[in-house]
Amino acid sequence: MTSPLLEQLQTRHGYPLLDADSYDHFVYGNENVVLFFCNEPTQFPESSDVAVILPELVKVFSDQLQAAVIAKAIERELQARFRFTGWPSLVFLRNGEYLGVITGIRNWHEFMQETAGILASEPSQPPGFDLDKVCGGH
Repeated sequence: MTSPLLEQLQTRHGYPLLDADSYDHFVYGNENVVLFFCNEPTQFPESSDVAVILPELVKVFSDQLQAAVIAKAIERELQARFRFTGWPSLVFLRNGEYLGVITGIRNWHEFMQETAGILASEPSQPPGFDLDKVCGGH
C-alpha cells in the first residue's frame, strides 16, 4: 500500500491485511465481513476516499461487520472469484459466502443503504461478468 490513508486502515483501525495464508481464517472466522480491494491507489485514487469511508461504515454496522484489506498478491484471484469489474470494491461475505459488492465511490447515504441491503440479503453466487464492462465493448 502506498497511501497513508490505506496504511491507517491497518495501523489506526486494526484491519488485517489478508494474504493467501490468512484469508480463509478471517472470512470463515467472522460471520459478516467486508473485504476492501483497493488495487493501486495512484491508479485508482478513489481507493483513498473509500479508505476514509470504510471505518465509518464499520462503526455504523459494528455489531455485524468485520473489515479487512486484501493484499495485492491475491486481489486478481479473488476478483475473478467474486466477479467484480472495478476498483476500488468492497466485497461482503457471510461465513465465507458471497453477499454483494459495492464498486467505486458513492455518497454516504448510498453506502449506508447499499450496505444495509447487502447485509439483509442471503448468500448467493456472485453475478456473471458483463463482458461489455470488462472488455469495454459497446
